[in-house]
Amino acid sequence: MVNNIMKKILRLLLCISAVLTAQTVYAGQTGKTAAQFIENATAEDMPYDSGGDILLRWPVDKNAEGIIYEIYAYNTINSEKNAEKNRKWKLVDSFPAFEKTADRMRLPFWAWKHNAGKYAVKISLNSIDESATDGTVAEFIIKAVKNGKTVAESKVLEAVSEDNWFNLPRLNGLIMVIIITTAFFITVSRARKQGLFIRRIAGLDAIDEAIGRATEMGKPVFYSTGISGISGVNTIASLSILGEVSRKIAEYDSLIKIPHYDPVVMSVAKETVKQAYIEAGRPDSYRDSCNFFLSSDQFSYAASLDGMIEREKPAACFFMGYFLAESLLLTEVGAATGAIQIAATDSESQLPFFFTSCDYTLIGEELYAAGAYLSREPMLLSVLKLQDFGKLFMMISVIAGGIAVAAAAALHCDAFVNGLLNLFTNY
Repeated sequence: MVNNIMKKILRLLLCISAVLTAQTVYAGQTGKTAAQFIENATAEDMPYDSGGDILLRWPVDKNAEGIIYEIYAYNTINSEKNAEKNRKWKLVDSFPAFEKTADRMRLPFWAWKHNAGKYAVKISLNSIDESATDGTVAEFIIKAVKNGKTVAESKVLEAVSEDNWFNLPRLNGLIMVIIITTAFFITVSRARKQGLFIRRIAGLDAIDEAIGRATEMGKPVFYSTGISGISGVNTIASLSILGEVSRKIAEYDSLIKIPHYDPVVMSVAKETVKQAYIEAGRPDSYRDSCNFFLSSDQFSYAASLDGMIEREKPAACFFMGYFLAESLLLTEVGAATGAIQIAATDSESQLPFFFTSCDYTLIGEELYAAGAYLSREPMLLSVLKLQDFGKLFMMISVIAGGIAVAAAAALHCDAFVNGLLNLFTNY
């Protein structure tokens, strides 16, 4: 009985010893394997970038089960090198051995050749030291960690980040710029030789009618540029229309009044109207008093303008630009006086009010197209036409690209899908 118990205890001890020995041998093999791969690690400047990044590479160990790679950087790269024992290394990245790090690079296929047999890790200098700049030496150590213990460690790797002269990942953007520029010059040439067709916009065609009516009735035309500052794109578009309206006013020898919400816009409008009178050959008819400031308060401006419209009963009112809650307050008074009203805005929330109370309303981008439509300037017409071509191209690209990606995904052509997405990604 005692002998049997002793034999069982001996067998158990032998089994435990065998397991521990196997784990020790496996751990030793893992550490040896990891060390073999890490010792081939390299550090270099990240290619094709604007500086500030370092690229680390080393071979993939397919048998590194349970290994976590940790990347440490020397966090005093702008100071003199200290003794090895005084260095403080900063953990800047870590990932499990099975992770495909090349997927994190986010680079297009024409700038980055995916290598499944190598890890690729991009380290930013700012993650090491916020004061680091290009040209400073960055030092790195790669550690292989298993179960919280370091089983292998690389030698110290050094690299210098540089600003590259050409950003290859943005090649698709350069090609697009070349295509757009070429198309622009072609449309400009065509506009100067034979003109370009632009669809009829009823609201802009009615400008002549409105100004002619004001001339016949001997009443003024009121023009509002809205309540936005000079930095607003809608205000700039409104000033462009103002120039064309003022030119026609000068030709008809009629009267225009332009009440302003912003004093800077008023100054620009003065020069715009004055130039329009000069181009029309009527500089003697121009008066500075046609541009005047009312108020920079939204509803004070609306109340003042409403009072002027009610008293003077203009023949036509133009509301071109950015408007908010005051839009209906202005146009209701104008409609009550019997004026022809033409409005244009890119503020979607105010369009219903303009539709209700105005004779003609320009919707959204028609405001930006109005300047080219009225002036028929070849350069402006070309820009307008180019925008239309760009929208058409984007619509076709979205539809065709969506169909192609869906078909490729159904056929499991991942490489084709990624390549197609690369073409339309901004890097």
